[in-house]
Amino acid sequence: MSEDSWAQAVDIQEAANTSQVNGDEVDLAEQSLLNKMIRRSLVRNRNQVEVLQRDPTSPLYSVKTFEELRLPQNLIAQSQSGTGKTAAFSLAMLSHVNRANKWTQCLCILPTYELALQTGQVIEQMGKFCPDVKLAYAIRGNRLERGMKLQDHIVIGTPGTVLDWCTKYKFIDPKKITMFVLDEADVMIATQGHRDQSIRIHRQLPKGCQMLLFSATFEDSVWRLAEQVVPDPNIIRLKREEETLDTIKQFFVLCKEKEDKFTALCNLYGSLTIAQAMIFCHTRKMAAWLAAHLTKEGHQVGLLSGEMTVEQRANVIERFRDGREKVLVTTNVCSRGIDVEQVSLVVNFDLPVNMDGSADNETYLHRIGRTGRFGRRGFAVNMVESKHSMDIIKQIEMHFSILAKLALDDLKHFKV
Repeated sequence: MSEDSWAQAVDIQEAANTSQVNGDEVDLAEQSLLNKMIRRSLVRNRNQVEVLQRDPTSPLYSVKTFEELRLPQNLIAQSQSGTGKTAAFSLAMLSHVNRANKWTQCLCILPTYELALQTGQVIEQMGKFCPDVKLAYAIRGNRLERGMKLQDHIVIGTPGTVLDWCTKYKFIDPKKITMFVLDEADVMIATQGHRDQSIRIHRQLPKGCQMLLFSATFEDSVWRLAEQVVPDPNIIRLKREEETLDTIKQFFVLCKEKEDKFTALCNLYGSLTIAQAMIFCHTRKMAAWLAAHLTKEGHQVGLLSGEMTVEQRANVIERFRDGREKVLVTTNVCSRGIDVEQVSLVVNFDLPVNMDGSADNETYLHRIGRTGRFGRRGFAVNMVESKHSMDIIKQIEMHFSILAKLALDDLKHFKV
């Protein structure tokens, strides 16, 4: 793939990944780090996968397991956080290394310093069983003597430092790299500032280098880009039809303004047995207003928004998961990857919209997906306070075909 075609593909992806979503900033790299920090164990994933072999004429074209894939080959793989993808490529690198060769053979790049450190810790833990395999971190603050040649078999780091080690300081000979791992691939390619560095690293690798791209999420535009970057890949991805909402009952409530929405929310609590609830707002200001009013009503409330550090967010989520708070009011920073078994209600206090004001169906799916986890039944309520909000509801209803209006005559306790 030429540098120009990769740059053009990345331009398209950057345009598709605006950093301002639904009124609060969603940093994809921070979201990924947050998901890693709050995972306590592997997540049981019931989703089916589809495996696309690079050669449709191969008898292995329709295989359904890793064992049948005849690895190593170039690979693009989608996997949700907590399902073991870091362990998968860590094991691949450790088993790939020729310990007799005293030079860097495997490169792994991630979008941030923190993600590189955390992934490196996984490799170190697994590498205890391969004591002769050496690991180095190409991250800020790790300075090496000029003129030295790295003898570490695996290098993990961020794009800028890895690029400097390959070109400016020549600690690494990129022509000797035989395995290249791009973790958090969609974040890496969509993050502004990493584009040129990623292009230059990729350009220096030998033609026969095995390319592995892993990510928790891949939009169609990222898949198109990844297939351009990785020649003739095997592809493992979640089936789209697995994005199901069968276990979630969904309704909407007609209101007039935010005070009416708050009254309707209180009525919900007066009529339902709710273990824990997540409530989504459009902006930090609205989230703070709602959290304060719920607290005054005597609810144990946690507040989550984009200005908080990753560590602060992880602490709020841990408190919510442990049951110390029963209600979590949040912006979109919490729409993905948070698994709390006790969540029985999700409320869209503000409906999710795209930058053009149309329904954001994907965010809607991720939001209400915080309930109905682990095969349990969930309950999702959407607050509608204007004609525009009703238009959004109709767009969502057309997309998913499963919304129902709360029957105010039959359920008078919802009436506002």
